[in-house]
Amino acid sequence: MGSHMDPTVAITGATSGIGRAVAEAFVDEGAFVAVSGRDGDAVDRTVAALNEGGGEGDGAGDEGARTDAADTAWGARVDVRDEFDLERFFEGVAREAGPVDAVFANAAVFHGAPGESPTDETSYAGYDDTMRTNARGVFATVSEAVPHLAEDARVVVPSGGVARESRAGMGAYAVSKAAAEAVARGFAADLDAAVGVVDPGLVATDLTGKERARDPESVAPLFVWAATEAPAEDLNGERLGLREWKAATR
Repeated sequence: MGSHMDPTVAITGATSGIGRAVAEAFVDEGAFVAVSGRDGDAVDRTVAALNEGGGEGDGAGDEGARTDAADTAWGARVDVRDEFDLERFFEGVAREAGPVDAVFANAAVFHGAPGESPTDETSYAGYDDTMRTNARGVFATVSEAVPHLAEDARVVVPSGGVARESRAGMGAYAVSKAAAEAVARGFAADLDAAVGVVDPGLVATDLTGKERARDPESVAPLFVWAATEAPAEDLNGERLGLREWKAATR
């Protein structure tokens, strides 16, 4: 997809953190960006800001509405725990912009505080919801995207060191990230699309809360590169990170 002009990109969990930063980066690259999140008002504000080049918007527009044929962003309220929300979302993206060139399965939750949520103190309800959102949600996102994927499409699943390293206090979140990576590898083996994991290192978001971490805007180009320019075989079933990105783009 490296030579594809003006790609259509669909992002879950796009109203804040890495998802929002990646949406902005894709808009800057000329892509049509479909954004989603659980909070419909936040989705409306995000769409307005993306279409206005940084304006906040008033959040009062009809859900999923585009106001101008020249708009570069569109959005809808989506809870990735609900596959029917995702089905409607991808049908909407295809209706607005045609086949989807890149999917960023970004939506995730962390119940509790990072580093302060021991696995042995995790409730069954918290474990189930984390897995349903962060692992099953990735499965449902990719599953519902499949009918609408363009030829040479790419699917990117964000992850981090917690998916493969034992770290205290990360609880169900770490388990869910390992599962999400396995979901990506499964789809990579079975789909024509390139499906892979992107690890941006420690990023300061609402999920991590780390003060000495990279800001989301600084790693957004990594995700754009993985979804557009990186060799498909390097992404498919694999993990790309800052080292690979910097080596390829310096």
